[in-house]
Amino acid sequence: TGRSFRAAPREALVRTGQARAVVRAEATSGGRQVLLEAELPVSGPARVQVNRQPVRRRAELAGALRTSVFSPDDLDLVQGGPAGRRAYLDEALLGRHPRLEALVSDVERILRQRAAVLRQAGGRPGAEVLTTLDVWDSRLATAGQALAEAREALTDELAPLVSAAYGRLAGAGDDVGLRYRRSWAGDLEEALQAARSDDLRRQATTVGPHRDELDIAVARRPARTHASQGEQRSAALALRLAVHQLATADHGVPPVLLLDDVFSELDARRSAALVEQLPAGQVLLTTAVDPPAAVSADRVVEVAAGRLLGVAGGGSGSGEVA
Repeated sequence: TGRSFRAAPREALVRTGQARAVVRAEATSGGRQVLLEAELPVSGPARVQVNRQPVRRRAELAGALRTSVFSPDDLDLVQGGPAGRRAYLDEALLGRHPRLEALVSDVERILRQRAAVLRQAGGRPGAEVLTTLDVWDSRLATAGQALAEAREALTDELAPLVSAAYGRLAGAGDDVGLRYRRSWAGDLEEALQAARSDDLRRQATTVGPHRDELDIAVARRPARTHASQGEQRSAALALRLAVHQLATADHGVPPVLLLDDVFSELDARRSAALVEQLPAGQVLLTTAVDPPAAVSADRVVEVAAGRLLGVAGGGSGSGEVA
């Protein structure tokens, strides 16, 4: 995707004492060989290449190799704040429709510019500031409305898939409900005009797609506050499985599924249920504990203290789990 799925500073991705990290992957995608390379310096811009050609936009990476990631941090999708859930929707949108990258970037840019104008006003706007705000309000209304509509449509598609995946994971009658909730009602430009006094006082934009929420409910109760941790974790996994299912349906080929130490955070029953419903395709699994007995690995790589201890198995690498 062009970014780490962990909310970690750049230096945490680089071996201690080194100036940079380099990651390379060889893949077969669409019947052709693809070489992907990323260089991550401790400071300065990262560089990403596909077949030795620089990548300018994240959409170019999505076309080269699609991936889905499950990690223990996914619990934040349910327990954390709304920003993580908005990011989840936007990542899913960009995976399905790379052209929306321009829309997401446009909304982010407009919000930065509007925030700068609000700070410049210092709570005492002159005529020039008000005119400038009119311009940014109009642009935010157009782009923000389009982004909210895209998120809403995606939420409607995801809702039944998430509910079904949760039922298979949790093995219970309770279901999961999803609802996209806007931070405004009616026309966004009118809402921005109505909130302008408050925005000037706070020096921040208080309505718009950056303030929207994805409500997640388990058994019709807010999952963030009323669900158990096991229910929350099952809901988070169901959110990821649903996006993976949509991506497979869109492109006819399942993304490579990356499971990052998920079994250490699941009880035995949920671990077994996750393995049973893993979709077809290649799976790369990292674990610090023994995986469920149902895992049948094509190849096992053992690493300890930063050193490769051994590789067991063989084959072509096309097995279920590597």
